[in-house]
Amino acid sequence: MITKREDVRNIAIIAHVDHGKTTLVDELLKQSGVFRDNEAVSERVMDSGDIERERGITILSKNTAITYKDVKINIVDTPGHADFGGEVERVLKMVNGVVLVVDAFEGVMPQTKFVLSKALALDLNVIVCINKIDRPEARPDDVVDEVLELLMDLDASDEQLDCPFIFASAKQGIASNSADEPGTDMTPLFDAIVKYIDAPEGDPDENLQVLISTIDYNEYLGRIGIGKIDNGTINVNQDAVIVNHHNPDKCDKVKISTLYEFDGLDKAEVKSATIGSIVAISGISDIHIGDTICAPENPKAIPFQKISEPTISMDFMVNDSPLAGREGKFVTSRHLRERLFKELNSDVSLRVEETESTDCFKVSGRGELHLSVLIENMRREGYEFAVSKAEVLYKTDERGKKQEPFERAYVDVPEEFSGAVIQKLTSRKGDLLGMTTIGGGATRLEFLIPSRGLIGYRGEFMTDTKGNGVINTVFDGYGPYKGDMDYRSQGSIIAFEAGEAVTYGLFIAQDRGTLFIEPGEKVYTGMIVGQCGKTEDVEINVCKTKHLSNTRSNSSDEATRLVPPKRLSLEEALEFIDTDELLEITPENLRIRKKILDSTQRFRAKRNNNA
Repeated sequence: MITKREDVRNIAIIAHVDHGKTTLVDELLKQSGVFRDNEAVSERVMDSGDIERERGITILSKNTAITYKDVKINIVDTPGHADFGGEVERVLKMVNGVVLVVDAFEGVMPQTKFVLSKALALDLNVIVCINKIDRPEARPDDVVDEVLELLMDLDASDEQLDCPFIFASAKQGIASNSADEPGTDMTPLFDAIVKYIDAPEGDPDENLQVLISTIDYNEYLGRIGIGKIDNGTINVNQDAVIVNHHNPDKCDKVKISTLYEFDGLDKAEVKSATIGSIVAISGISDIHIGDTICAPENPKAIPFQKISEPTISMDFMVNDSPLAGREGKFVTSRHLRERLFKELNSDVSLRVEETESTDCFKVSGRGELHLSVLIENMRREGYEFAVSKAEVLYKTDERGKKQEPFERAYVDVPEEFSGAVIQKLTSRKGDLLGMTTIGGGATRLEFLIPSRGLIGYRGEFMTDTKGNGVINTVFDGYGPYKGDMDYRSQGSIIAFEAGEAVTYGLFIAQDRGTLFIEPGEKVYTGMIVGQCGKTEDVEINVCKTKHLSNTRSNSSDEATRLVPPKRLSLEEALEFIDTDELLEITPENLRIRKKILDSTQRFRAKRNNNA
């Protein structure tokens, strides 16, 4: 018999990037008594990864649980960035409702629309939390109208349109039912969750069904499958089978060895769990997202949306530069292969393919940020390797025509910079769809642009807008190929000779463009040491010393003054490299180089390509 678990609520916190999801979860945890009064709690406690903390973004969805008035509330904190949208799509299958967090100033943003559309498609209840109402420029009433318009645009049901609005400042730990009402704590949000989010339902006497929506990985426990129990009861030492909606042939016999439920930030080991509970199951090595754990008597898979396909790829290869193997701990193709395939244990949006060369692997993901986070993690772990420029993945339609991925780009810029942005994005095959004034002298531009048109653009964008612009993108789908485009308008300054860069050589080179290195740095033939001011590449000997003569220099000799070099971050370096270049990555350095180091061979290859 179908019953409801009134003592449980399962919710996901969804929002555009940087609208305050993780800070909101922090406050819910604090005010529910998860932490001791004397316990030191860091900000954004759910962002446990180093990169998540440094960049202030959530990369992987996280599970936690709190208790409020005898109701256990399982909370999933989801990523806001479009590159990690695959995480959001999956975890929504575990919950019965969502808290949509919207910034009281920025209002509805592209990812707000994306995550809300996914929630509405699954017929989930929605609570709207207008966050950051303490911002001086907050406009909560306008934002409420924007959210209602968005709900109507997305064909929300009458029940979904009648959703409650909570006004909060997650930073201050307060919430209220009205924008004019000052709150004292998060009680209004807790009450709304218990009142408006449906209790999970199922048949505890039916055969077991658990849909695995997230995979965690632990060095000691191996793969951990996380999912909600839809029907039946699960017990430790129980026999079960694994089936998959998209793979009808799969039917693996397994035994439930260890079972956990979430309690605050920890996993608590339990002997059994029933409908509505979100559980973590370890001890099954071959468990994947979309698998259903069933009773052997009636193995019936739960339908599950296929994980979105990657749209962008890079080649990861063994570093073969003249400086290879000096700084990294893991440098061989075996090391690289093991690490990339291990990443597949926890990141299901990633794809790793072997190539004709045993030293090179094609790695595909949802965007540049997705792949750059993997690169940064590997670099910190001591891996040394090289990567190629990011390239989009093409498809062909039923008529054999080439299709490429497109993005919707939303650009918020001060009015005086809008002309430069429009000119740059239209030159990159972007179509301007709309232009609106959003107050404070700012303009919002909406573009439909091929994904490859955005590769390498963010650095230019920050320069063109003097750091005052914000660009957000969301994947729109595949469309007809829009023709060839140039990725970069400026050439590279290439080291002509191996050795150590010296002041005199760099002083001559800096007249040709912007340098990336300083005196004393080791260079090799074919290494890129700067960006040229003109469109073509130039080769310069930066190891060249001043010719000494027996004539004493007079005071008119020009002082050799160097402009400080431009140090590229990982993202900037990935954006800078062109299709004939590689980025050499070591734990200590990032070096850009030509794929073909020898100048003569490079010239021949270019001539053959143009022939």
